[in-house]
Amino acid sequence: MHATHPSHVRPVHRSVWLIAGILLIAANLRAPVTAVGPVMGLLQQTFALSAGAAGLMLTLPLLCFALVSPLAARVARSLGLERTLLLALLLIAGGIVLRSSGSVAALLAGTCVIGCGIAGGNVLLPSLLKRDFPDDLTRMTAIYALTMGGASALGSVCAVPLAAGLGWAWALASFIALPVVTVLVWLPQLRRDTRPATAPARAASMWRQPLAWQVTFFLGTNSLVYYVVTAWLPSILAANGHSAVEAGNLHGLMQLASALPGLLLVPLGPRMRDHRPVAVSMSAATVLSLIGLIAWPQASIVWVPLFGFGTGAVLILGLAFVGTRVSTPPQAAALSAMAQSVGYLLAAAGPILMGRLHDASGGWTLVLALCAGGAVLMGVLGWLAGRPGRVIGADTQGQ
Repeated sequence: MHATHPSHVRPVHRSVWLIAGILLIAANLRAPVTAVGPVMGLLQQTFALSAGAAGLMLTLPLLCFALVSPLAARVARSLGLERTLLLALLLIAGGIVLRSSGSVAALLAGTCVIGCGIAGGNVLLPSLLKRDFPDDLTRMTAIYALTMGGASALGSVCAVPLAAGLGWAWALASFIALPVVTVLVWLPQLRRDTRPATAPARAASMWRQPLAWQVTFFLGTNSLVYYVVTAWLPSILAANGHSAVEAGNLHGLMQLASALPGLLLVPLGPRMRDHRPVAVSMSAATVLSLIGLIAWPQASIVWVPLFGFGTGAVLILGLAFVGTRVSTPPQAAALSAMAQSVGYLLAAAGPILMGRLHDASGGWTLVLALCAGGAVLMGVLGWLAGRPGRVIGADTQGQ
């Protein structure tokens, strides 16, 4: 990869703006989508949506993640990494405006546009971190995951009060502040013009690597379980007797808890060589939280943040694997695109299928039990992906 640096911009000044830009981009990668969960009941009432149809609201952005992810690196090779990330932010902003314009069609179309923008950021941020922070990947990944979770938590907590005061459309439209501020902070990066190197052979070979598939499905099962629970947690809590505001606050607490593992992994990251104990223990915490929601729903204040903490730690580990299990930024982009496309395609089926399963069974027990089974599988994949090793070009994984 190459980059042009203007001589009059001091490196320290540039790095401060770069880190601020990265963290603000991270803040856009979840909140505009997850904030829909707390107001899902209101949307179902307004548009007379079944649980299956409402699940489509969260499935659509995940499908966009899956379909657009392989294209993001190609666009970056044409426009440059910095300009492609700007385009992603503009898509998120445009989608937020369209989603709140008042009709079901606009709601769904806007959600798709937001998903396309988020997909670009999801794929390209690991490549950016590999380029600029090659020796500090786990720490930087933890910091940006912390930001992502914190912004998402704030959005979930604010969604219900905003919807009560302003209506659902203005509540969701308020998220326009995130991409607008981020665009302003990101503009100085357009002085650089980084083009990811074209490496079709290596990118293609990624799909033949067992380690690459282990990382992909580790992230994919986590996304499946996380997005099903994110979509339906307020409805699950409402069925257990919680008010809409309580459900929204617990939803926000889950998002905040998903960010907290970043605080632990920031200091521990550089010293971690074998990630298997963390991968398995955090998967086990996720299983326990889901079983708890079935067996003792009155203790939701315990189970909900435990679920967020477990899935948040797995996400940070999985994102770090994308950088630490490869040798070069182009390989990071290739593995990121593979993990995002396959992983989110798997996750996309979750919310709508589980919504229909709820409609058919009349309760949430079976849905939560299936998610617990997915979390067990996630632990097995974490044990495999967490072994020290790398995907090396077209060769087999190094141990």
